[in-house]
Amino acid sequence: MVSSVAVLTAAGSGTRLGPAGAGLPKGLVPLAGEPLVLRAARGLAAAGCLDGVVVTVPAGSLAEFRALFPGDVVPGSALPVAVVVGGATRQASVAAGLRGIRPLLASTGSTSESGACADVVLVHDAARCLTPPEVIRAVDAAVRAGRRAVVPAVAVTDTIKQTGPTEADGAAAVTATLHRAALRAVQTPQGFAGLLLEDAHAAGAEHGGDEATALSDDAGLVEAMGEQVYVVPGHERALKITTPVDLALAELLLSTEEGA
Repeated sequence: MVSSVAVLTAAGSGTRLGPAGAGLPKGLVPLAGEPLVLRAARGLAAAGCLDGVVVTVPAGSLAEFRALFPGDVVPGSALPVAVVVGGATRQASVAAGLRGIRPLLASTGSTSESGACADVVLVHDAARCLTPPEVIRAVDAAVRAGRRAVVPAVAVTDTIKQTGPTEADGAAAVTATLHRAALRAVQTPQGFAGLLLEDAHAAGAEHGGDEATALSDDAGLVEAMGEQVYVVPGHERALKITTPVDLALAELLLSTEEGA
C-alpha cells in the first residue's frame, strides 16, 4: 500500500510577526487562540490522505510542541505525529523531517513500497495553516498518479518587475517587466515521490545549513537535479502568515467564516 507522510516545518521564529510573535517560535504563535502549527496539523489530518506527520521544531521548544499532540496524534484524529528538532535553515529542517519519517512509519506498522522513507512526501509550512484540505488532497493525488514533483500555486495579480542592485539611496533600476500570465505564486504543501526528495536533499546537503546558500523551497532542490516540477491549482486561503498584516488577515478570514 502506498504510504504518504507530511513534513510540517515549524522551526522558524516569530520575530517578523511583531508583538504576537515576541519570544515565541513561529509555530506557537496563536491564530484565533490556536497555535499555527496545530491548525496546520489539523488541516493535514482533515485531508484524509496521510499516514503520518513529522513536525520539525526549534530545539529549545521541543517539549512545548510535543505537548500539543497528546498521544502522539493530531488532536481530534488518529493521525500519528512525530515531533523532531529542525535545523538552522528551512532546507535543513526538511532534511531532519525526512529522517524522522522511517521511525514514525515503523511505529505504526506502515511501510514504503518504493524503498524510500515514504512513497509520497508532502512538505508543508505551519505558516500556511489555512490551506484547504482539498489542496492537500490534490497535491497528494497528483504525486500518486505519477507526477514526481508537484506544487500548488495561484496566478499572480500584481505587475512584477525585475530589478538590478539596490543603490545607496534605496532605489533600484528596473531591468525587465515580467509577463505575469506565465507566473505563479507557489504555496504548500509541495508533494514529491519520496525517493526523489531524498535524493534532492542528499545532492543539496552541502549548502543546506547556511541561509546564504540554502534553497527556500524543496521544488528548487528538485529542479536543480533537472527534474520536472508540475503545478496544480492552489487557493487564496493558503496565505503565508509572516507579518502582523498577514496574521490580521487570517484572523479576519476566520471570523468571517465563523460568522457566515
